[in-house]
Amino acid sequence: MGCRSPSVVIPWDRLLGCSVRNTVPDLGICVPFSSLDLHPDLLRGIKELGFTRPTPIQADAIPPALAGRDVLACAQTGSGKTAAFLLPILHNLIAKPRRTTRALVLTPTRELAAQILADLNDLAVHTPITGAAVFGGVGMGPQEHAFRSGVDVMIATPGRLLDHFKSQYGKLPGIEYLVLDEADRMLDMGFLPDIKRILKHVPAKRQTLFFSATMPAPIMTLVREMLKDPVLINLERQSKPAVGITQALYPVAQELKSTLLLTLLQRGEMQEVLVFTRTKHRANRLHAFLSKHGIPAERIHGNRSQAQRTEALAGFKKGKYRVLVATDIVARGIDIEELGHVVNFDVPLVPEDYIHRIGRTARAEATGDAFTFVAPEEESELRQIEKVLNKRLPRVTVPDFDYRAKPEATLEVPLAERIAAIRARKSDERARAKEKAARRASQPGAAPAAPAAPRGDRPRASSARGRTTKGRRP
Repeated sequence: MGCRSPSVVIPWDRLLGCSVRNTVPDLGICVPFSSLDLHPDLLRGIKELGFTRPTPIQADAIPPALAGRDVLACAQTGSGKTAAFLLPILHNLIAKPRRTTRALVLTPTRELAAQILADLNDLAVHTPITGAAVFGGVGMGPQEHAFRSGVDVMIATPGRLLDHFKSQYGKLPGIEYLVLDEADRMLDMGFLPDIKRILKHVPAKRQTLFFSATMPAPIMTLVREMLKDPVLINLERQSKPAVGITQALYPVAQELKSTLLLTLLQRGEMQEVLVFTRTKHRANRLHAFLSKHGIPAERIHGNRSQAQRTEALAGFKKGKYRVLVATDIVARGIDIEELGHVVNFDVPLVPEDYIHRIGRTARAEATGDAFTFVAPEEESELRQIEKVLNKRLPRVTVPDFDYRAKPEATLEVPLAERIAAIRARKSDERARAKEKAARRASQPGAAPAAPAAPRGDRPRASSARGRTTKGRRP
């Protein structure tokens, strides 16, 4: 936990269109956690985790949050912002216990929700505070129990939370603290309508905390609706990568990226590495390519079940897999200790995603490397990233790598081949269905199949307001 430079005040009142009384006081020096007036049981948990001094965002955010102020904070990935909102909430919950859910934390992804719950359990280990994570991909039964029993802190993704709100038990009338973590990512993922619906289910009188690594202009409309006279923290509207990250570019043809990655792994230049691809399809094929060449690898993306995603992430953290291939689903909020390397297999489309991707390394003031493979057709995206970073990133050429070699694997299957494969699969399915029907018909006592009705006599699907009910459950 390191010291920080003095805060810089930016005219946020003009950005927000509202009056702002003050920003956080400039502490000027690092302070111990014991000076933040947190509950002794929380300080005990913090000490057992090995932390003695708060990070800059924690030192800035905890005092006003303890005082009941709304907070709008922009902090770089890996800066400790999860504890910055959890600790003041936990302190207040301990001071005034009640048997109902009083704090709601909204996150964009399942993995981030699970990570925040794990952090909560670590910090509150010596307290009676309870928490639950509510997200899709798993059964609703245990989550329903969390609603009915009234856990103190609920950490949820917007979609699954709204699913629960449709049920009679799905009510949160006692919410006193609302947190939006990675708020900009939720907006990017199209959650803005869901967030506005959720706001109708929680009391208007509450404390609201906004935490994110970036604060793009579109988020300001939501901020004006949700925050009341907020304390503004950290004061760069565009977050920057952690200083401990060494960044480098590897120019390479698109079709040679997989071979280059394999070469770096085989030469031992990277041990455990998190690799980001642009699409789920590329993640699957890169995983297959690495596995074929004896590299222990797993992948994680939106088409994987929650159990598969959990196992892949846990296996990577434990060292079972040397490479975790992922889409941007894990680019936000996932804490992987001592991760030395991040590789952008594809250049991110927007600079914010680049910052979040490489922020998986060099967390908590550690150091790490972030390598980006750049094909000629990705130069425009790269220029935008360098513009945001305000510097030109160094280019690296790998010695003895054949940049003119014939590609060993193609990660993108041509569209015509993919369509042909789909048609072949459908044809096989129809053939199997016909064989199955023929076997049934040949069995003794089988009823003859009813003749198909003429097209004009077939019943039509009923409709309501012009839309058919085809596919609806009874």
